[in-house]
Amino acid sequence: MKKTKGSLHKKHAPKTAGTPESPERRAFIGGLTTAAVAAGMVGLEPAFSPEAASAAGAAKPASPGVGPLRRNAAYKVRQDAAVFQMQLPLPGHPANGDEDLYPNRIASYSKGLPHNSLGEVDPNAYRSLLAALASGNPADFENIPMGSSPATRFKLVNPQCGLAFALEGTDSHQLAQPPAPAFRSAWEAGEIVENYWMALLRDSSFIGYASDPLVAMACADLSVLSDFRGPKAGGQVTPQTLFRDNLPGALLGPYMSQFFFLTTPFGAELVERKMRTPVAGVDFMTNAADWLAIQNGNRPAAPAQFDPQRRYVRNGRDLSEWVHIDVLFQGYFNAALILMAMGAPLNPGNPYNTSQTQDGFGTFGGPHLAASVAQVAPAALKAVWFQKWYVHRRLRPEVFAGRVHFRATGAASYPIHSNVLNSQALSLTFSKFGTGFLPMAFPEGSPLHPAYGAGHATVAGACVTMLKALFDESFVLSNPVVPDAAGTSLLPYAGPDAGMLTVGGELNKLASNVATGRNIAGVHWRTDAIESLKLGEAIAISILRDQRDTFNEDFPGFVFTKFDGSPITI
Repeated sequence: MKKTKGSLHKKHAPKTAGTPESPERRAFIGGLTTAAVAAGMVGLEPAFSPEAASAAGAAKPASPGVGPLRRNAAYKVRQDAAVFQMQLPLPGHPANGDEDLYPNRIASYSKGLPHNSLGEVDPNAYRSLLAALASGNPADFENIPMGSSPATRFKLVNPQCGLAFALEGTDSHQLAQPPAPAFRSAWEAGEIVENYWMALLRDSSFIGYASDPLVAMACADLSVLSDFRGPKAGGQVTPQTLFRDNLPGALLGPYMSQFFFLTTPFGAELVERKMRTPVAGVDFMTNAADWLAIQNGNRPAAPAQFDPQRRYVRNGRDLSEWVHIDVLFQGYFNAALILMAMGAPLNPGNPYNTSQTQDGFGTFGGPHLAASVAQVAPAALKAVWFQKWYVHRRLRPEVFAGRVHFRATGAASYPIHSNVLNSQALSLTFSKFGTGFLPMAFPEGSPLHPAYGAGHATVAGACVTMLKALFDESFVLSNPVVPDAAGTSLLPYAGPDAGMLTVGGELNKLASNVATGRNIAGVHWRTDAIESLKLGEAIAISILRDQRDTFNEDFPGFVFTKFDGSPITI
């Protein structure tokens, strides 16, 4: 039986969402809702009169539900969606407590503000940042003291984005991320040791991981850590699990998703997937002077250097550069174009799969599929920017590594867990660079916004979720490929799992590659990536729920598998 329009959101209430934690924000929303309802009721007089249309010589509309009937139905859909979102339970927004635990703010994000010689933030500048975040007044953000001159500085990246509202899906304050690992914990130690290894292995080809002695050393070092939470096989980190995420399908096949390599049709154009890559062996911010200048917000003195030969992504340095300058939904838009061009089957819930007379287009067809990928990205950014600036303010790995360096050299007595200080990763970093600073892939290091959550990973989670809701994730990708060690050509992938690479698994791997690529570059942590994939997924689910009853077609719903492996129908 056909669903009744305007009765949405009765069956599938999300379990991870909530409403804004601030009573003032809720009161503000309530005031807007009341005003909107009142205005809508005043304006519900008929907008279309058959007599007036006839008198004007206009043709009588032939579609069902015209004039006031249609307008009132559209209003009801919007109203029901808003009421549904408002009635969700309020979430908590717990942080890890480090900001209050350390008055010198050594565990908090402060890049761009003025710092002392150890990279500890000026307390008055940090208080000014907190005051602006607390007030939300645009003028207060203009009064934050910066650590470098206007001519040479990078600026704080968009803290007010976290206060923006969304008109579709869950409001940015209605979703929560768990606390980040604490500064002094073994969990945090495990993540920075992984970051060191990612830096040390940037020039090792993914295809050669199984036989690389440095990879073997990394696996052994990570395996003995007391609280390393990356995927393992038989309790050990292996070359096949190294720098991967435990998502459905993401541990199968080559390290990189097939969607990084397949020729991408862009209308009548064909895009070969080779890219401009940085030269090998050039890392940044490995001495105290460069590191401190960057923490104060200065632009780097040394530019990146690039290989004249374009290559496929073959190692961590290439992947770092890909996620350095990508358009945030780029990889998933590419995947949508590839899937449509190869004729990949659509989600089993697509109503046009069984129609004998119709194809989808603006709904459930090509334009809908492609546009949906970009559509969720702004909502993802609003949600994660709230988490970054207004909840967690987690320091970046480059800053934590600076604390490690000063602790290891005796310049400071920071509470660094022994797992870091005793690791092979730190020993090799000192041996290679003479310091314990994290070798960075980008001259400027991390961008000027806090680490947790991660923008790239949140957008990845949202976009991939949309793709899994629109395409058949069980479809197997035939003839998989992998770049050679030089990245100049593609080879057939002939591993024992070559016939097991599905659309869903390779989309999960695509999201993981992009999120982890930011970790390999040194600008994010493992928890930034994995928890932000989940945040993005929740955002996409909330948008799909809002969209569910906007369609005229009869369909069972959006059916797909979540990142945790559980099935969901929306």
